[in-house]
Amino acid sequence: MSDEKSQDEKSGGESTFTVVVAAAANLGITLAKLVAGLISGSSAMLSEAAHSLADTVTEVMLLTALKRSGKPADEDHPLGYGPERYIWAMLAAVATFVGGAVFSLYDGIHTLLRGEELGDPLVSYLVLAVAFVLEGYSLRTGVRQVRGEAARLRMPAPRYLRRTPDTAVKAVVMEDSAALAGLLLAAGGLLGGQLSGSAVWDGLASVLIGLLLVYVAWVLCRSNAQLLIGRPLPAEMRAGVREELLSVPHVVGVLELTTLIQGPTELLVAAKVDFRDASTAAEIEWACEEAEQRLRERYPSIRRVYLDPTPERRRPEARAGG
Repeated sequence: MSDEKSQDEKSGGESTFTVVVAAAANLGITLAKLVAGLISGSSAMLSEAAHSLADTVTEVMLLTALKRSGKPADEDHPLGYGPERYIWAMLAAVATFVGGAVFSLYDGIHTLLRGEELGDPLVSYLVLAVAFVLEGYSLRTGVRQVRGEAARLRMPAPRYLRRTPDTAVKAVVMEDSAALAGLLLAAGGLLGGQLSGSAVWDGLASVLIGLLLVYVAWVLCRSNAQLLIGRPLPAEMRAGVREELLSVPHVVGVLELTTLIQGPTELLVAAKVDFRDASTAAEIEWACEEAEQRLRERYPSIRRVYLDPTPERRRPEARAGG
C-alpha cells in the first residue's frame, strides 16, 4: 500500500512540476512577444502573444485543478474531489479558445482585409528564437513524463497521451506542441511579409495560428467532457478486473461490472458477483476482501471496490425446461 501511495504521489508531483515549468515559460514568452509585436507591427506576433497569454491562464487553471482535486474525501464528498480536476481543465480549454483562438482569427482576418504597416522584424525574430527554446524545454518536460507513465503501463506513448485521464499533462503537451508550430507559422509570416512587402503572409499566419488553437481547445474540451460524464476503464483493464474477480475462491460469476475513472490515480470498480451457493457468510466476506486486495495489487490506481453478492437469475427458458 505504501508503494501505491508513493507512486501516486510521484505521478502527482511530476504533473505539478510539468505545469509549473510550462506556466513560467509562457509568462515570460507572453511579455516578450507582446513587445516584439508592438515594435514590428506584426499581427502574427500579437496573435502569438495572445496564444502565450491564453496558455499562461490555462496553466494557472491546471494548477488549481491539481490542488483542488487532491483534497481527501469528506462527509460532503464521500467519493473525493477527483472529478473537479476535469472541471478546471475544461475551463482551461475554453480559455485557450477564447483568449487565443478568437483573438488570432480576428486579428488575422482584420490584417487580410485592412492590411498593416510592417516594422523592423529583427526583434520579433530574436523573440521567436528564444521562445522556441523555452517552449521546447517545457514540451520536453511534458513528453518525458508521458513516456515514463506509458512505459510503466506498458503501452505506446502516443496511445497513452490519447487516452490518459491526466488531462493536465495532456494539455501541457498539446499546447506546447501547438506553441512550437505557432512560432514557426509566425516566423513564416514575418519572412513572407519581409520578402514580399505584403501583410497578407502575416495575416494568413495569424489565421492559421487561430485555427490551430481551435483544434487544441476542441480536443481538450472533448477529453475533459468525456471524463466528466463518466468514462470507464479501457476494455483490456475491464477484462483484467473481471479475470481477477473470477480467480477468487467462492466466486463463480461476474454478472455486472461497472468501472469509472474519477481521476488519473482514482479508479472505481463496482460489480454484482455470484458466489457459490454453499458459501458461508464468512467465506463471502473473506472473498470480497481477497478480491479487493488482488485488484489493488494488479491495478494500484484502483481506490474503491464495491462488490454486491447477487445470485444468478435463471433464464426463462431454463425455468420452463425445469
